[in-house]
Formats: sequence, structure tokens, C-alpha cells
Amino acid sequence: MKNSVNLQTAETFYQNLGKLFYAIAAADKVVRAEEVAALKEIVEKEWLKIDEINDEFGTDTAYQIEIIFDWLDENQPDAEEAFNDFKEYRRDHQNFFDPDIDKLIWKTADTIAASFAGKNKAEVIMLSKLKALLQ
Repeated sequence: MKNSVNLQTAETFYQNLGKLFYAIAAADKVVRAEEVAALKEIVEKEWLKIDEINDEFGTDTAYQIEIIFDWLDENQPDAEEAFNDFKEYRRDHQNFFDPDIDKLIWKTADTIAASFAGKNKAEVIMLSKLKALLQ
């Protein structure tokens, strides 16, 4: 994360990514096990490398992506609302997003959407909104 200065900033950044990735997975109103597995795999392989910020328990803050995703999946808010929360966060914190982060965001979202029988119409629409936001 560009300009990650403290724990709270990093946690909030990753929590908002969790909202975005939930929105992608829940676009069709169903979060499938394959989508959860795809998210967890890419967090392990990619997001944990972004910075070296750990929480008070020594856990990498990037795990906030999974924590928020799981909480949202359990509570099932509207996917559009979660997407709009991320959109607002991004607008207010543009300095945290550079081309490399945007590429990883896209890669993660695309991987989640494609993880179960390809992308359906609702996911394609949500991905289109994300593409426009990232440009």
C-alpha cells in the first residue's frame, strides 16, 4: 500500500478492499465456496506482500480483507452498498492507490468472479463498474 503510515490506516485500507471483494462475490446474491477459496488464495499469495504492517497480535493487516469479507458474507448486506462504500473510500483516499495496487485489485476481483463457472451477468456488471473506477 502506497503511503501506509500506521496500523489504523492499513487496517481501514484492507477492510475497504474486503468490502469490494465481497461486492464482487455477492453481485449475484450468492457467495460460493469457490469464491471464498479464490479470495483466500490471492490474499496469501499477493496481498500479504504489500507491506509489513502487523496488528497488535502480530497478524498481517492484509488479513483484514478476509475478516471483513467473511463478516459481510455472514451478515449479507447488499453488494451494491458494499461496492459504494469502497468507491467512497477510494475517492477520499486516492493517494493510497497506485497502478500496482489497482492491477492487484483488478486481478483479485477478476479471479473471484471467474472462480465459479465463469462470470455471470451480475458479476460482469460489477466488474465493469470496478474497471471504470480504477481508470
